[in-house]
Amino acid sequence: MHCTRKVLEDLIWVGADDRRLACFEGVYGVPDGVSYNSYLMIDEKTVLFDTVDKAVSQNFFENIAFALDGRTLDYLVITHMEPDHAATVKNLVLRYPGVKIICNAKIKTMLAQFFEMNLEDNTVVVKEGDSISVGRHELSFVMAPMVHWPEVMMVFDKTDGILFSADAFGTFGALNGRLFSDETDFFNENLDEARRYYTNIVGKYGPQVQAALKKVMPLNIKFVCPLHGFVWRKDFEKYLEKYLLWSSYAPEEKSVMLAYASVYGHTENAANIMAKLLVERGVRVRMYDTSVTPASYIVSDAFRCSHLIFASTTYNAGVFVTMENLLRDIAAHNLQGRKIAILENGSWAPTCGKLMRDILTPLKNTEFIGENITIRSSAKDSQLAEMEALADAIAADIR
Repeated sequence: MHCTRKVLEDLIWVGADDRRLACFEGVYGVPDGVSYNSYLMIDEKTVLFDTVDKAVSQNFFENIAFALDGRTLDYLVITHMEPDHAATVKNLVLRYPGVKIICNAKIKTMLAQFFEMNLEDNTVVVKEGDSISVGRHELSFVMAPMVHWPEVMMVFDKTDGILFSADAFGTFGALNGRLFSDETDFFNENLDEARRYYTNIVGKYGPQVQAALKKVMPLNIKFVCPLHGFVWRKDFEKYLEKYLLWSSYAPEEKSVMLAYASVYGHTENAANIMAKLLVERGVRVRMYDTSVTPASYIVSDAFRCSHLIFASTTYNAGVFVTMENLLRDIAAHNLQGRKIAILENGSWAPTCGKLMRDILTPLKNTEFIGENITIRSSAKDSQLAEMEALADAIAADIR
């Protein structure tokens, strides 16, 4: 039984939801599932935009057969070769042996790497600015390397103003029967997962995202069809503003993200005191235990907040493992332009503060607020003035 939805009369969503996936890419928890989007254009030629992950292949092929309604498939456009979108390419070609694959040169190379098939005669290679007419629709191609793989491209349908945006503008979460962003309260209900998707999947490549946005912003875009998440037909400019912000590494809000790593609760208590002092000064604090909250959520709020505080106990003469993993994850995602404070704990050799700074110092435009606050086993009343001074400095800077 098919489960399709029309984007327009001649453009049909033929993707599927996956709610049983525990970790997207083996890293990012997706408690609300994820969608794999594929779109079928019905014109003088039939055109499929990308395939799906193998986990939902049965639904996918049932949807295509229904949407084609007895017609053959003429073209498959591949915008991104990551297996969550390309795993079913080989099966598709076997089902529709006459299909022509439209892709760029890098995608063609990756096709040969992923699949042992002779697709030479089936492949149409396009480059930046090329156009192909499939009847009423004219498709043009926009290269978007490193958003977030080197082969990525976007496709713009000049006829109806549809941007097929590959992994850009996607979000975690199953569609749950909805297709369009205006069928949900997106900016209240879905923005956090959209931010977590962007910062963790694409966040490292801000300059490349900015370069791609400069190419597509002059286009007369009326619809945006990403490979994950909702189709945009209203208020896309609001979402575009978020992408411009995130890709520039500018903080989304003046607030503090406070992450701590604690073994027996003493570092946690110091972090709670720090949070209380900030809140009393009118500062919004988003607080995380690195041993409980997966790093992807904390990375997302590190992009969101203007000021960051990291509090960790020293462990095996180093940084506690969950904190070290978080800091290296933040560094790997190229976060920039944040003001950071460090709080360290240690019973006999509090060394983690310097090591934490060493991980974060290479980040561009990073500024540390004051010296490390050092706790010996547990915070003492005598250290309250030092913590209050840090809270004063952060609150003043935020104001």
